[in-house]
Amino acid sequence: MADSKREIERKYAATAATRLPDLSRVAGVFAVAHRGVTELDAVYYDTEDLRLAADSLTLRRRTGGSDAGWHLKFPVASGIRDELREPLCDALPRSFAGLLRSRVRDRTLVPVVRLVSARDVHHLLDAEGALLAEVSVDRVRAERLTGGGSTAAWTEIEAELADDGDPAFLDAVERRLRKAGIRPSASPSKLSRALAETAPKRKKARKKAREEAREEAPTGRRKSLAGKPRQKPTAGDHVLVYIRRQAEAIVALDPAVRRDLPDSVHQLRVATRRLRSALRTYRKILDRDVTDPVAAELKWLAAELGIERDQEVLDARLRSGLDALPRTLALGPVRGRLRIRSAARRNGSRRRIVALLDGKRYLDLLESLDALLAAPPLLPAASRAPERALPRAVLKEYGRLATRIGRALELPPGHERDLASHEARKAAKRVRYAAEAARPALGRPAKRFAKRMKTVQSLLGDHQDSVVAREALRTLAVQAHAAGEPAFTWGLLYGREEAAAAARERELPEVWERASRPELRAALGS
Repeated sequence: MADSKREIERKYAATAATRLPDLSRVAGVFAVAHRGVTELDAVYYDTEDLRLAADSLTLRRRTGGSDAGWHLKFPVASGIRDELREPLCDALPRSFAGLLRSRVRDRTLVPVVRLVSARDVHHLLDAEGALLAEVSVDRVRAERLTGGGSTAAWTEIEAELADDGDPAFLDAVERRLRKAGIRPSASPSKLSRALAETAPKRKKARKKAREEAREEAPTGRRKSLAGKPRQKPTAGDHVLVYIRRQAEAIVALDPAVRRDLPDSVHQLRVATRRLRSALRTYRKILDRDVTDPVAAELKWLAAELGIERDQEVLDARLRSGLDALPRTLALGPVRGRLRIRSAARRNGSRRRIVALLDGKRYLDLLESLDALLAAPPLLPAASRAPERALPRAVLKEYGRLATRIGRALELPPGHERDLASHEARKAAKRVRYAAEAARPALGRPAKRFAKRMKTVQSLLGDHQDSVVAREALRTLAVQAHAAGEPAFTWGLLYGREEAAAAARERELPEVWERASRPELRAALGS
């Protein structure tokens, strides 16, 4: 696994004549240590169509300095990136290739820019000599390695926070720099500036034309003549914006899952489900002949991810139930058995998911999403006003939910009601996602409607989690009994889960009544 660190830095515009002010006057700084000038030589890699740069990712091989090697940076927020490092070698590290696969796929990574920098480094130290931040003056020369080999040169100042430092310290540094007339850079990174300043002339012209025509509808339509009012976004525009956002989330979350970051599998599954739900809900706007095969593959992906996620939820619920018991009621090696069960089920799960993300079927799905967004299969209803088309789709999903809720409430407690409640939960989630997709067009009514549907979904979800937990607890009790261990604790937890499920069933009529008030639906469709 590559070394990882959170990089928090800010960049400032400078010239060859720029001099750093006295930074020892920054609050908290006891001394400024000049560390001399370091020569850095970095080659940046990307696809020919600059897919990494488009998503603000940076991949480089750098020599010189204390951290020579391969560096891969993922954006977290403005001025904050996660930097992964691998030792210096000739070929791209295998771990980096995997982390980039959702964006690169079958494209080839090639050298695009070389940056040679003379870095004049200053360390800001506290009274104990600990590093607070590194401030450097970088004199940079950029060479384009594709498309003509043009060059550019500039000077900039970079302030990088020390590991585990307080980001507010950089505010104090910036105030001192501003007093000296030094302003933030317009470029977020050296690479972005290098790409912009060394771009072939025809690309610069096209970029300028795009900037002049920036006012456009979400699907990419621009106003045709200056002075004419921009065309109002249609229902199709809004749906495509939502679909594009979820597709981009899938690609962006892929590396997080590979890195085993907290909640990443869940978030990837949610994006997959939201996207599939939108394709199914807005069938009057997007042609089913095109979207149904994609939706089927999204269902497959969500199911595969669900194996891991459902196990995480179940493990957490069982642990929580056990933690809530008085210690005198935890008879036998219950915690050990729970750990063994969890470890056995998680063994190999991450390898299975990574293999899934490396597989052809998943990568083909990503290509299909790109193709769908590049040439969206819009139907005539897509050209309608969103205030007319979107509420109809949301309320149709609501009707399906109402039918399933009614069926669940009619059934006596037991297995059939559990199944009906689970189907109602899935329908509630679909209504919620439909309302969320419509929210930019419909505003507060859609937001309130989605919130109400989430309440119903959460209640039914807790009920379903109890059903699954009871099945696991019964299995644990059987295993404990066969091993000669007390099964009392597992039975006690089973009873508590049974009571919790019964409580959710009693709450459902009232929760559903509040969520399905006619005025909410009327406001949504007004």
